[in-house]
Amino acid sequence: MGKKIKAALLGAGTVGTGVYKLFERRSDVMEQTVGAELELKKILVHSLGKKRAGIDESLLTDDWNEILNDDEIRIVIEVMGGIEPAKTYILDALHAGKHVVTANKDLIAVYGRELLDAAEEQHCDLLFEAAVAGAIPIIRPLKQCLAANEISEVLGIVNGTTNYILTRMFEDHMDFETALAKATELGYAEADPTADVEGLDAGRKMAIMSSIAFHSRVVFDDVYTEGITKITSKDIEYAREFDSVIKLLGVARNTDKGIEVGVYPVMLHKDHPLASVRDSFNAVFVHGDAVDDAMFYGRGAGELPTASAVMGDVIDVARNLEYHCNGRISCTCYKEEPVKAFDEVKNKFFLRMQVKNTYGVLACITKVFGDHKVSIARVVQKAAEGERAELVIGTEKVKEYHLKDALRELKEMENIYEISSVIREY
Repeated sequence: MGKKIKAALLGAGTVGTGVYKLFERRSDVMEQTVGAELELKKILVHSLGKKRAGIDESLLTDDWNEILNDDEIRIVIEVMGGIEPAKTYILDALHAGKHVVTANKDLIAVYGRELLDAAEEQHCDLLFEAAVAGAIPIIRPLKQCLAANEISEVLGIVNGTTNYILTRMFEDHMDFETALAKATELGYAEADPTADVEGLDAGRKMAIMSSIAFHSRVVFDDVYTEGITKITSKDIEYAREFDSVIKLLGVARNTDKGIEVGVYPVMLHKDHPLASVRDSFNAVFVHGDAVDDAMFYGRGAGELPTASAVMGDVIDVARNLEYHCNGRISCTCYKEEPVKAFDEVKNKFFLRMQVKNTYGVLACITKVFGDHKVSIARVVQKAAEGERAELVIGTEKVKEYHLKDALRELKEMENIYEISSVIREY
């Protein structure tokens, strides 16, 4: 037998079970892959009494110190999720000289700098490929493969739940509630889907990717987030009429005046590569000055897809241990660029409103928009029903706060019954 590198797993939920399965499935080739045998020595769980089908119970412990104080354990794999106790455990492990692999987007999006600084001080690896977009390699390409590029834009469909819901709304003419119920039935949506449908999950991932792509720290609180709960079947039908689809996009741009980053529904023309990303799949679209456009596509979540990314990092750490080169790539945020207030960001908009079916209404709306520097690109009026008419307006690029001011004034007009939809266009 050759050398052994021993690891511990924190958490035996969906992703933890997937990691365990891949350890077992690849055990016979790990020595050839890594240069040493890779062994899972301990699994930290909250309750020893809970049955975990397929997992060797002799590996289980509920005592963190059993892992922390075991000098044989060189790699700690954190898939517990949440901020605490995961943050404490990771910092403890790094300060003890252990290398860490984590899938914890919540933690990296808020405390990434603190964790990466601790790793650098100890010359340890801290890898987190699985924190963004599941099985899709994107963190390593941004840090390594595309390192010679100046990245100007990162667009992402980085939440499988919302992409599945919007796909069903578009393809099967479901309303939001029906599509959400179907996503829940299939296990794509949690019992409480708030983090997904309100854009919070995607926002954390965009904070991480923006930090790496633009070499400047972006935290979750910097990211404007807006979910898909207000998207209606009628909005979907208009998108279809305009040869477009609606996607929940993470959008990050590096501009001369600072970083723009947000998550929100976008009307995207069907010719854009991201428009064809269906169901629970994810994709990330990157523009760099040398690579031009590149797209990364695959499963964005799930037991084995996420475990695939975790195990890729574990193998990377193990190889570094074999060649005594850990800590090669730590925090890459060497700049301090400002994050632009989202009100200052320029976007195109699709607006749908219910107005009084009478002469002069459009002229009044046009005047309000003109007063607030909103330029109109197109107007569509559908057949009126009685006193009401539906008006659809597309704008040119306008600062967010100018559009907000215009809409605030329009809502006070007696000829405007309702602003039904406000959706950005890419």
